[in-house]
Amino acid sequence: MLENWLSPVRKKEILEAATEDFQLGRHIDHYRKSSPTLKDHQLALLGIGQLNADAVRKQLYQLDFPFSVKINDLGNARKQEVEFLIPLVRELLDSNILPILIGDTARLALAQYKAFLEIKRAISLTIVDERLPFYPDSNDERFYLNSIINNDRAQLFHLGMIGLQAHFGPQASYHLSQEKNFDLARLGRAKAALPEVEPIIRDADLLSFNLAAIRHTDAPGQLHQSPGGFTHEEACQIARYAGMSDKLRSFGIFGFSQQRDQADQTAQLVAQMIWYFIDGFNNRKMDYPASNEGLIEYIVDIKKLNYQLTFWKSKKSGRWWMQIPVKTKKDFQRHRLIPCSYNDYKLAGQEELPDRLFNALKRFI
Repeated sequence: MLENWLSPVRKKEILEAATEDFQLGRHIDHYRKSSPTLKDHQLALLGIGQLNADAVRKQLYQLDFPFSVKINDLGNARKQEVEFLIPLVRELLDSNILPILIGDTARLALAQYKAFLEIKRAISLTIVDERLPFYPDSNDERFYLNSIINNDRAQLFHLGMIGLQAHFGPQASYHLSQEKNFDLARLGRAKAALPEVEPIIRDADLLSFNLAAIRHTDAPGQLHQSPGGFTHEEACQIARYAGMSDKLRSFGIFGFSQQRDQADQTAQLVAQMIWYFIDGFNNRKMDYPASNEGLIEYIVDIKKLNYQLTFWKSKKSGRWWMQIPVKTKKDFQRHRLIPCSYNDYKLAGQEELPDRLFNALKRFI
């Protein structure tokens, strides 16, 4: 069935980019029409646009492979339309395989979302971008999330946005975000304390990273260039946070344009982001709290709110969650434990509930 969607990697210079046994290209499988099985694989690399994806592959295959993860490079999708990609991504998710998508437009995040919507209800989506991709009553394709945010049937439970630059606006979108209790981590806040955005990433079912969130000097090969943004190192750290999240089911890197790249600098950056995502995935602790086993309980009295908050700390990873102290609908049960940080727990002890946790409470009330 995969052959209906995929075109295998055929270029010899790509397939033979890895010349040493330690390199990643020697340790991953490649999709072939004669053997389309994905059995036992955990990650799948999927290009959406051959030119861009092959440029990234050439760089990725040359990197070290110290992992125990089984990866299949599926080649490139035959078409780049969102509706064409949905059943392909759905097939991978149904097979319990996490797709890593490489594409040129941030709008491809819709394929991630709509594919997952066929499996789960009440979805949490995190987007790394310099702009809010939604604006009330606009039909501009830049605001591709309008079809989700303005549609109750789209089942968006929560949206996290990381890397926003306020001067890009529009303000009406920020107001709508506040009304819906979305998590917005602007660029300055994120760069000042990058570990504090990790809980936003850990809360996501899906993550879409638009290269426009990275400054132009670090990633010249992007569709929308601007002087401000994350550095190469920060982008790789965000990718590693995403890989480590037990809850995350799909990872997309979008906005890459090989034709605008300089000396393969952006292709190398994207390849390294994927490498750090794989590194995070390889080091998953499998401690997402499906039960209380392996967790330490901490109870904090919030006198001014007249109730107690329960926090949980993982013995395996040291990561923190806050438990929502209200009854939740069945579809929302898996969102009942809100990822947070140790700093959030300390602030709660001082009766200073962080905005992230306060917004999370309002989503259930």
